[in-house]
Amino acid sequence: MREKVSLNPVKSRLCQVPGSGRDSRRVGYIKLTSFNQNASGAVKEAIDTLRSNSVNAFVLDLRDNSGGLFPEGIEIAKIWLDKGVIVYICDSRGVRDIYDTDGSNAIAASEPLAVLVNKGTASASEILAGALKDNKRAVLFGEPTKIQSVFELSDGSGLAVTVARYETPAHTDIDKVGVIPDHPLPTTFPKDEEGFCSCLQDPASACYMNRVQLFAR
Repeated sequence: MREKVSLNPVKSRLCQVPGSGRDSRRVGYIKLTSFNQNASGAVKEAIDTLRSNSVNAFVLDLRDNSGGLFPEGIEIAKIWLDKGVIVYICDSRGVRDIYDTDGSNAIAASEPLAVLVNKGTASASEILAGALKDNKRAVLFGEPTKIQSVFELSDGSGLAVTVARYETPAHTDIDKVGVIPDHPLPTTFPKDEEGFCSCLQDPASACYMNRVQLFAR
């Protein structure tokens, strides 16, 4: 007997950051592991759930997200942007296609947003991160990315091949340089949602980042 199994690519958590009055923050952490057919819907659901708990800032974790369905990457960018170019697709003659948004699909275009990336952030993840950075919608943390696919060879080794030439809204060629974050992350910064919250809550932690550091440009 066979049945269709839908995998949820999103994990989310509410983090209460120390503070008082107008300085207090309830940060919504969203980790997106892949861009499958459920990705944009799962991100919207996570935002709605976190908003119902009075979240007033978001962190989108794209670390080690190697991509997936390109259209889902575009749809997720539209969730966060009120307007602007998302990505240019180029060939040898220049710009071939332009993907942009007019804001009609935006549901979270105003709250402070930080995006986490690393060397494992690739393909649709890079497009999303580049769009949010160049449209000044988000602050990026982590390490430079690269747009590659890895093909497994018969001896167990892998071959990394550049598969597309994408340009961010600021015409940065992702193929050549990847997406460059605004700030590095502490080397001890964890990759799980529980560890992330502890880094915002415990000033004695080696990975500690306060709310000003996380959302300031």
